[in-house]
Amino acid sequence: MKSNTMVYNPYSQATFLKSAAKVEQLPEDTGFEVAFAGRSNAGKSSALNCLTGIRQLARISKTPGRTQLINLFTVGDETRRLVDLPGYGYAKVPMQVKLDWQKNLAHYLDVRKSLRGLVLLMDIRHPLKELDQMMVNWAFDRELPVHILLTKADKLSRGQAQSTVLLVRKHYELMHDLLTVQSFSSLKKQGVDALIDVMNRWFEL
Repeated sequence: MKSNTMVYNPYSQATFLKSAAKVEQLPEDTGFEVAFAGRSNAGKSSALNCLTGIRQLARISKTPGRTQLINLFTVGDETRRLVDLPGYGYAKVPMQVKLDWQKNLAHYLDVRKSLRGLVLLMDIRHPLKELDQMMVNWAFDRELPVHILLTKADKLSRGQAQSTVLLVRKHYELMHDLLTVQSFSSLKKQGVDALIDVMNRWFEL
């Protein structure tokens, strides 16, 4: 039972399930999935490690764009899964690889019935890039909830961070029933409880 003072965090029990190169290689499409997506330098691995408190759960590469597989982690049991989608948009990745990634991401978002929500990470200093907006639109096309995580909030003042949150919310104000926005810092562990609360609702925990 969730208390009034603490957000229940089941993600500290996350364990690696498998990696898949294509959607067809994923586990049976039942239960609940929450997917994490973002540009290759948005801090996705750091956010997953911060969320779970497991330092090496999602490996942090010094070269963005290295993670080309869909990585899955169980939450409690295999009916609830965290999905770490490949990072996108890194300039040094060959164009064909970029196109393959985008096709795979779109396919996953389109067909996966167990997907309950998308956590989309954007660097708070550079939000709403073209591919970010493409991901949001793909999710909206199937009426999938999106929670935008504006990462690296420690790089800005509190006022600047809040202004950016409001800017992104305003950009999607017509879709406010499907989209939520928050600032986040893996370094300072800021915004973790807000993220957990959203995910617990999606996972029906």
